Amino acid sequence: MAKYLVTGSAGFIGFHVCQRLLADGHDVIGFDSLSPYYDPALKKARHDILKQSNHFQEQIGSLETPRLLAMLFEEEKPEVVIHLAAQAGVRYSIDEPRSYVESNLVGTFELLEAARTHPPKHMLLASTSSAYGANTKMPYAETDKADHQMSFYAATKKATEGMAHSYAHLYGLPITMFRFFTVYGPWSRPDMAPLKFANLITEGQPIDIYNHGDMQRDFTFVDDLVEGIIRLVSAPPVRSDNAPDPGDSLSPVAPWRVINIGAGQPVNLMDFIDALETALGQTAEKNFLEMQPGDVPATWADAQLLEKLVGKLPQTPLETGVEQFVDWFKSYYKKP
Repeated sequence: MAKYLVTGSAGFIGFHVCQRLLADGHDVIGFDSLSPYYDPALKKARHDILKQSNHFQEQIGSLETPRLLAMLFEEEKPEVVIHLAAQAGVRYSIDEPRSYVESNLVGTFELLEAARTHPPKHMLLASTSSAYGANTKMPYAETDKADHQMSFYAATKKATEGMAHSYAHLYGLPITMFRFFTVYGPWSRPDMAPLKFANLITEGQPIDIYNHGDMQRDFTFVDDLVEGIIRLVSAPPVRSDNAPDPGDSLSPVAPWRVINIGAGQPVNLMDFIDALETALGQTAEKNFLEMQPGDVPATWADAQLLEKLVGKLPQTPLETGVEQFVDWFKSYYKKP
């Protein structure tokens, strides 16, 4: 069993990753700031569940605090780091860009500096499918150029990929970057469409649907995503003097790789809303709007590299995943 550091442990994905690691018998240090970007009570509720395990250690703090992570690395010497903490949200980055600089850029720098002094066996850092930006070729492949980000959030996450690559090259840190697609499931964030829609539908309020519903997303159930992360822990990139195989994003000069984690099958937004309405037993009042700044009409992951490295992931059917989300939603928010 290994000692893991998971940043963003009170977040949606981080919580599920920690649950899985604890279930597998690992020791987990959960680092989170419990920031007020959305209701901290939801974050505390996630941590309260994790703290029921004697193998979970809670650490509250901000990534960007100088040397805080360095001291944590020096004391705990984690063997594996899964970095999920970030200032999230495409739309919020238009209003509050500085918070993205502090958390995503400065925070990731602090993490990389800490790891340079006390190198873990593998670092796995979250990026985003938004890094593909204005790319129109789909499905998105890791070897495609990704130079035209459409939001400041995406720009900061793409920058962290470059920062991590430089540390992997300079200091030999094995680093895997994840590009997550549209993740949904129980304990999701209030600013994400599933929970936002569910709340509005049950309250009889209209939901805003952008681009007049002509949107596609590679909806990925959170348990399937976590399975991909766990499998990739055992597949650290290794620097090679040979050219990488076609389709492999392995760097020619560093133990660094970027990997898509997505279902690999885009779903029409209106189909997702249909599944949500069915699970809730209510019909949504729909307010169709133009595309929002910084958004893209479609995302679709090429999952061939992931499958090559760790095998085919389970794929929870959309209806099943939405039902599980709604079951949690009704239970947590005490909805009839």
